[in-house]
Amino acid sequence: MSFRVVRASKFRHVYGQSLKREQCYDNIRVSKSSWDSTFCAVNPKFMAIIVESAGGGAFIVLPHNKVGRIAADHPLVGGHKGPVLDIAWCPHNDNVIASGSEDCVVKVWQIPDGGLSRTLTEPVVDLVFHQRRVGLVLWHPSALNVLLTAGSDNQVVIWNVGTGEILVHIDSHPDIVYSACFNWDGSKLVTTCKDKKIRIYDPRSAELESEAMCHEGSKATRAIFLRHGLIFTTGFNRSSERQYSLRAPDALSEPIVMVELDTSNGVMFPLYDADTNIIYLCGKGDSVIRYFEVTPEPPFVHYINTFQTPDPQRGIGLMPKRGCDVTTCEIAKFYRLNNNGLCQVISMTVPRKSDLFQEDLYPDTLAEDAAITAEEWIAGKDADPLTFSLKGGYVSSSGNNTLSVSKKANILNKASASRGGGGGNALSGGNHSSANNNEANDGPPPAVFSEKDHRNILDEIRKLKAIIVKQENRIRALEAKVNSAGDETDARNSNKNGSGSTAAATSAAAESSHASESANDHATSAASASAADNAHDED
Repeated sequence: MSFRVVRASKFRHVYGQSLKREQCYDNIRVSKSSWDSTFCAVNPKFMAIIVESAGGGAFIVLPHNKVGRIAADHPLVGGHKGPVLDIAWCPHNDNVIASGSEDCVVKVWQIPDGGLSRTLTEPVVDLVFHQRRVGLVLWHPSALNVLLTAGSDNQVVIWNVGTGEILVHIDSHPDIVYSACFNWDGSKLVTTCKDKKIRIYDPRSAELESEAMCHEGSKATRAIFLRHGLIFTTGFNRSSERQYSLRAPDALSEPIVMVELDTSNGVMFPLYDADTNIIYLCGKGDSVIRYFEVTPEPPFVHYINTFQTPDPQRGIGLMPKRGCDVTTCEIAKFYRLNNNGLCQVISMTVPRKSDLFQEDLYPDTLAEDAAITAEEWIAGKDADPLTFSLKGGYVSSSGNNTLSVSKKANILNKASASRGGGGGNALSGGNHSSANNNEANDGPPPAVFSEKDHRNILDEIRKLKAIIVKQENRIRALEAKVNSAGDETDARNSNKNGSGSTAAATSAAAESSHASESANDHATSAASASAADNAHDED
C-alpha cells in the first residue's frame, strides 16, 4: 500500500484574482524600450509606470484611487533628456522616487501627496557621474538616503542622496551589470554581470568577496538576497532554457538547487516577499506568474501554483506588504502591465474562514522609518530594517515628515525650501526627521564680536580698498601706455605712406622729363634729315 504525504504549508492554497477592468488603470502608453526592467514601481501611496514620451523620457505617477481610463494629457514626470530605464520608490518615504535614464543622469523626485497637477520637470537633486545610460537604481533597505546606481559604463555607484555625494564607487565589473541587491541589513551586495558571473561585494569598501559562474546562457540573469542569507538567481542555460537556482554565499559555485523551467526567451524577474518567504517569478512576455515557497527542507524551493492570464505582460510591480489588505487575507498585490495599455491589478490571497487578523500570515513587516542614517552606515554600522505589526491596519507616517538637516549642505533642503517646503515631505522617514530638526534648531549660538574685532575687520576692509585702488591706477597706466604706443605706430605708418607717395611723384616727373627730352631729340634728328634731303635735291 502506497500513499503520498502532502507537504504542510499555510501557503499551499494561495490563489490570484484579477480586479475588474474599472478598478484597474487603462490607456497607459507603456514604454517600448527593450531594456530588461519591470517598468513599474508601487508603494502604498502611488503607482509609477515608465511611459513613451516624445522629446525625452518620462514616467507617470498615479494615486491608487485614480482608477479607470487615464487621460492622454495626464501630467508626467518628464525631466530626462533620454528614455527612462528604471525607477524605484524610496522605502523610507512614499513621496520620493529615483529614476535612471539613457541621458546618463539619475534624478530624485518628490511627489506631492495628492499626485501631480502639472508635468514635473524639476527634480530635487541630479546625481551625475555615469558616462553611459543608467539602467539600475536601488535603495538601501535600512539606511536613510542611500541609493545605488549602475550604468552601461560598468560602474556601480552608491550615493548619499541627502548631500548629493558619492559614498562608494565599484569599478571592478568587466561588463554591463544586469542586477544588484542588498542583503537584509545592507551589509552585503550581490550583482550579476554580462560576463555570466555572480559577485558578492562589501558595499562600503567595494571589496570583492567572492564570485562564480551564475548561469551558462548569454541572456540576462538576476540575483536577489533572501532574508536568511541565501541567494536566489534566475537565468538561462546553454540551450536557452530558463533556470532558477538557490545558492549559499560561501559556496556560490555549487548551487543548492538548479531547476529548468521552460524554453521561453523572456527574462524572469524574481519578486520576493520576505515575510512569507515566497518568490514570484514574472517573465517579460509571459502570460503567467509562478510562485514558489523557500523552506529549510529539501527540495528547498517548493512550487506552489501558477496564475494564468490571456495577455502577455510587459512589466510588473509588487506592492509592499504594508499596502496589502489584511481584512481579506491578501498577502501580495501585483500591478501587471499589458501591451494594450491596461495596468491589471492582481490580488494574491489565502482563503480563511475567520475575519480576525491572521497573525500567522502577517508577521511584522518592513516599516517606513529608516533604521540608521547614511553617515552611520558608511562609518560601519549595520542595522536590520525596522518592522511593525499590521494588526489594526497600516497608517502612513509620511504626512508628518519634515526636511532633514545633515551636517553637510543638504541639496534636498535647499531645493525643497525654495519650493516652500514641498508639502512637508523629504527623504527622511518617520522619527528621524524630528530628531534631525531638533538638532538643527539647537545649533551653535551666533558668534559675538568685540570692539577690537570690529576695528580689525574695518582695517582689513580699508586695506582691501587700497589694494583695489592701486590696481585700478596700475590698469589705467597700462591702458594709457598701450594707447600711446598705438598712436606712435599709426604716425610711423602715415609717415611711411607720405614718403612713398613723394618718391612715386618724383619718379613720375623724371620719367616725364625723360620722355620729353626723347621726343625733342627725335624731332631735331628728323628736322636735320629733312634739311639734308632738300639740299640733295637742289644739287
